[in-house]
Amino acid sequence: MYKKILLPAGLLSATIIGAGVFALPYVFQKAGLIPGIFYLAIFGGVFVLIHLMYADTILKTQGSHRFAGYAEIYLGRFAKWLTAITTIAGMILVLVVYLILSASFINLIFPGWFDSYKIVIFWLLGSLAIFLKINRLALSDFIITLSIVAIILIIFIFGLENLNQAIPRLAFLNFPYLFIPYGAVLFSLNGRVAIPQIINYFQKNNLPPIKAKTPIILGTLIPAVVYFLFIAAILALSGNVSQDAVSGLLDGLPFWVLKLLGVLGIISIWSTYIVIGRDVENSMEYDFHLPKLLASLVVIFLPLALYLIGLQNFLNLVSFIGGVFIGLEGILIVLIWRRAMGKNNLPAIFKNKWPAISFVLLAVFVVGIIYEIVY
Repeated sequence: MYKKILLPAGLLSATIIGAGVFALPYVFQKAGLIPGIFYLAIFGGVFVLIHLMYADTILKTQGSHRFAGYAEIYLGRFAKWLTAITTIAGMILVLVVYLILSASFINLIFPGWFDSYKIVIFWLLGSLAIFLKINRLALSDFIITLSIVAIILIIFIFGLENLNQAIPRLAFLNFPYLFIPYGAVLFSLNGRVAIPQIINYFQKNNLPPIKAKTPIILGTLIPAVVYFLFIAAILALSGNVSQDAVSGLLDGLPFWVLKLLGVLGIISIWSTYIVIGRDVENSMEYDFHLPKLLASLVVIFLPLALYLIGLQNFLNLVSFIGGVFIGLEGILIVLIWRRAMGKNNLPAIFKNKWPAISFVLLAVFVVGIIYEIVY
């Protein structure tokens, strides 16, 4: 059970759990508890389907490919370039999200500094690590995940005792903000990048890849449960929840806990910043054939430039990335999967018993993209 289910499920959950969790308490508070739970449950199911569809695409296609490669094989060269451009653009915006979030965690340790100074220091340390190629072993996914899970557990433990007092002051339904959680939830539940690793894990261990279905389902739903616990704890601790959830904790936790959370947070987002930066750099070299030095310079300076020209709202960025870029990614996965399923008779992980399900998914993502762009 550990080898076939728990380990691969943990790999997927570790990839999904990230910075997006810090946007969720605020949107839950705004929209109300019932819509928030609805979004987590529904989109947990949506991403189960998306992850299974992507896993099937990998199994139905000979050779090893990147996401843009699958788009080219099944949808043509235009889809390949669209996928590559949007993936790179989305990841660069995610780097900006981490720059913004860095100031909030540093505030827990050094509350007296200006945010701009903190962000520049964080950017400098992250950029040097990318440029100097610091050993990846020091930036393992284990460290990133352990830090975030530790933050969630600590906040949950301290928030649990205040939960009964917090429930009466929570709104259960707030119509004006009913759609505000959409982009943030998409941002928080996306784990597409881990699916090839899971399929590869099954193949390397001589396990039938079609057995990856259970760990993919479990690994997608576990983060939704963890997120709910974190949200409940933040709402219990903070009478006025901040957009990044972190800033609002300054008056709700003991001094030493704030310092510990600050250290864990910085370790986590610094490591993730470097990992994402390396991925963007590799994508520009692989997909656009840019020289290594130019790709490095783009990764290093573009996120800071975007922040300095005004992209400084954490929640707006998370919502836009989730609603538009991840929404577009979901559309492409559904379209690729539909083409891939007709190519051969190999066993499928996700057997489409409801032909209309792909059209429902497409409609959800299209409507979400329109909403995020218009509003």
